Amino acid sequence: MSALTADELTAIYTDLHAHPELAFAEHRTAEIVADRLRASGFTVHEGIGGTGVVGVLANGEGPTVLLRADMDGLPVAERTGLPYASTDTATTADGESPTMHACGHDVHVTCLLGAAADLAGRRAEWAGTLQVLFQPAEEAGAGARAMVDDGLYERVGTPDVVLGQHVMPLPVGTVNLTPGTAMAAADSLRIVLHGSGGHGSSPEGTVDPVLMAAATIQRLQGIVSREIGAREAAVVTVGSVRAGTQANIIPDRAELLVNVRTFDERVRDRVLAAIRRIVDAEAAASGAPHPPEVESISGFGAMVNDPDASARTRAVLERLVEDRRATIEAAGGRPVVIELPPVAGSEDVGELATAAGVPLVYWNLGGFDAALFEGFDAAGASMGNLPEGVAPNHSPFFAPVPEPTLELGADLLVAAAREWLA
Repeated sequence: MSALTADELTAIYTDLHAHPELAFAEHRTAEIVADRLRASGFTVHEGIGGTGVVGVLANGEGPTVLLRADMDGLPVAERTGLPYASTDTATTADGESPTMHACGHDVHVTCLLGAAADLAGRRAEWAGTLQVLFQPAEEAGAGARAMVDDGLYERVGTPDVVLGQHVMPLPVGTVNLTPGTAMAAADSLRIVLHGSGGHGSSPEGTVDPVLMAAATIQRLQGIVSREIGAREAAVVTVGSVRAGTQANIIPDRAELLVNVRTFDERVRDRVLAAIRRIVDAEAAASGAPHPPEVESISGFGAMVNDPDASARTRAVLERLVEDRRATIEAAGGRPVVIELPPVAGSEDVGELATAAGVPLVYWNLGGFDAALFEGFDAAGASMGNLPEGVAPNHSPFFAPVPEPTLELGADLLVAAAREWLA
């Protein structure tokens, strides 16, 4: 049981949920984290990679274990109707935007604070060094790399294993741990198409970048359907199109934001090369006055759980879930540890393990009312296949139930850390 009570965990969670902060702007969250870690006796390192925080608790000879949580929210207007729903806003490149914890990072921070307090309060029962890392900018795919590049391991030491979890639209009490490749690689691109603007009544005197963008978007959808084999997998999404300001003005440029998900490095290379080829060809076909610009915004590889480390960790997670069976079932939960196929969602936590050259074990924590999954096979759940009333991550309706999600999440982190500590 976490050293923090259920009420204390819920209070932390609802406060964080009501005040989400966007990537690299998690100043309030980082301050809360740092204050609580100091109160538990951790040596606290702040400002790593911008707003990253790491607490270190050295407790004699033994392994070094890193537990990780991400902190940032999303530019989403919350529609959950919860009494602690966010009404905060933040300034973005597009102006003022509502903000929301639409991916559960508030759950992650709360659970890790609970685990840190528990492990700090029971130092007589373990030995080694505990690192609790609170990462910025996971949603931007840049936070883990920023911390590493800012001398993370030179400051706090190198761990022997990296552990973490992510709340997902699964029944509360259900835990998913997928060994091997568990999540996709992610690449985000900014593409600028150059045209020649003019009056909307005389398109013959222009090179229309809006038409060029439309043709490009249509052609990009052919990459997966016509260039990726049936036994391979990829997703290409154009998430943003920006061009012009008036109905009767043809602009001189259009901007596309493109996201790619892949599981295999060779497929990843082929898809990225195909995007570049198509963008260049469509610009040439349209008679663009300048070559297009293709800029990588972020990119990181597939998240791969070490098979041996996953098997070792899975055993302790299964024992904990079984020990909590009565409590979970009393709360209407579904206590089970499952193994889902790899998902096309992505996570940059693997950057932390890769940079340290150590195993990664990252699992999913169910956080939704199990009654909503009645008659639904949770093992077949995915972001695009959920029962009615269960919102996926990044939805304005994403709303995990605080209990018993928070207590179980904290306890899972403690159990996994204790397995790896002496």
